[in-house]
Amino acid sequence: MNPFERIVKKNQPLPKVDLTQGRSIAYSRSTTRRLMELIDANVHGNVHGGVIMRMVDESAAIVAIKHSQSPRVVTARVERFDFLAPAYIGNVVTIDCEMNFVGRTSMEVGVEVLAEDLRTGEVRHIASSYVIYVALDENRKPSPVPPLVPADAEEQAIIERARIRRKHRQKIDEELKRADEVEYPIP
Repeated sequence: MNPFERIVKKNQPLPKVDLTQGRSIAYSRSTTRRLMELIDANVHGNVHGGVIMRMVDESAAIVAIKHSQSPRVVTARVERFDFLAPAYIGNVVTIDCEMNFVGRTSMEVGVEVLAEDLRTGEVRHIASSYVIYVALDENRKPSPVPPLVPADAEEQAIIERARIRRKHRQKIDEELKRADEVEYPIP
């Protein structure tokens, strides 16, 4: 098959997803690893934050695609991105991702980033993030996704923490919208 036929087939309507079948967090959990090289770092040997951010976006998208059973997911928001420590040339960076919360069309993926020094075996937690994706239909409009169903008490706790974060996000968004609507006098 030539590459152009693949592109055409990729844009064909996808089979309908059974929205009654919920999925657990474990169902779509994903881990990605990559060796950091010269091209990934600055002159001091530190890996660029943008390299880590791209790896996180790509890795978290795998979780969203798997959960929604649709390759049409887009990054809607990076809620947090906390850099805790640097990664260096020669480290293996591991991105651990899992679904934390599912709305009607949106999905929050929690991400933990680790860096391993292959010579010493030291593993460090270097970053954490929450990335929100939206599933799209063939018309690029938001599309419903299957629910997130906890498999055990640990998964239920993860979902509940994410639900609280979502409520806080919505409250902050509403407050900022109200503040934007206020007209301030020019002194």
